[in-house]
Amino acid sequence: MDVAIVGIGMHPFGRTPSRSGLQQGAYAARMALQDAGAQWRDMQFAFGGSASAGSADALVNELGLTGVPFINVANGCATGGSSLIAAYNAIKSGEFELGLVAGFDKHERGAFNADPEALGIGKWYGEVGMMMTTQFFAMKIQKYMYDYNISESTLAKVAEKAFINGSKNPNAWRTEPIGVEEITDSMMVNDPLTKFMFCSPSEGGVALVLCRAEKAEKYTDSPVYLKAATLKSRRFGSFEVFAPSQALDQVEGPTVDASRAAFEMAAVGPDDIDVMQLQDTEVGAEIMHMAENGFCEHGEQESLIQSGETRIGGSMPINTDGGCIANGEPIGASGLRQVYENVLQLRGQADEHQVPNEPKLAYTHVYGAPGISAVTILQR
Repeated sequence: MDVAIVGIGMHPFGRTPSRSGLQQGAYAARMALQDAGAQWRDMQFAFGGSASAGSADALVNELGLTGVPFINVANGCATGGSSLIAAYNAIKSGEFELGLVAGFDKHERGAFNADPEALGIGKWYGEVGMMMTTQFFAMKIQKYMYDYNISESTLAKVAEKAFINGSKNPNAWRTEPIGVEEITDSMMVNDPLTKFMFCSPSEGGVALVLCRAEKAEKYTDSPVYLKAATLKSRRFGSFEVFAPSQALDQVEGPTVDASRAAFEMAAVGPDDIDVMQLQDTEVGAEIMHMAENGFCEHGEQESLIQSGETRIGGSMPINTDGGCIANGEPIGASGLRQVYENVLQLRGQADEHQVPNEPKLAYTHVYGAPGISAVTILQR
């Protein structure tokens, strides 16, 4: 049984002092319901997540007390992807016909303040600074640059692309282009990553309405089909964020495993994908995830990025809405933002950031601590 996305809604990302995170989620839900031509009382189930703005199931206080089974999902930065997979499986099972997925958040300014002991790590891990993910990601991309000859100029070009794409997206937080020189010369956070190479905790909400594919025309004349939805956690030997050590024998990480499973499920390959959204917590993540998701070999990113192939008009358009770097990362909504963007792309409704030549297949990848990756493949 196939599953279709028939409604999408989004509250702009960034900072909205006048609305709580819950209200931003409700705004997105109402937009998605309107887009699908459906009512909240029609929803047979809901899944959703929020890390810092209360329980997602509190949306019923905003949308209406209908008795709908609403299940909260929490899975780090992969919360949105996990919520979608839960909804996908609920419909695939045959139990439900129509439901809602929602994610929202409202984070404080500054870095995420994770507790090492909550993740089963000793206090020492925080005391040496590794709970600051800026430091971890900087160390990881340093090694990757050395191993695969990635230049600092390429790091800056990833950020430049993000801000260009964000300037074309009315829902983005960062809507002003920033050039390579300003990115490179901005404050160094953790070498080699400057402040404009990172995403920031932010606010926003996204909601999707899903249904059985055979019922899609009841709600929309432009359904988008969820051909794959996979999630994998880390295996022993992969080196992930909040890992207190590295194994002597390395294995591939959860992104590689989730990606391969998704391509197998959808019966397509990386060369078939027309537009992709990849987790870009910082620029190094996007670079590494290009290869981990199978879109190139390790080291090929240097020429692909330098030649502009990852821009909207290139052969491999990545993070066409500006990604996390331009949008920020409200944890509950971030993975769903990627899906929202891909639905726009497949419908041909992305306006200034629309990928040309009528894309048919779209890909999302989200990565979360302490080593979780979720992937979707969408088809119009």
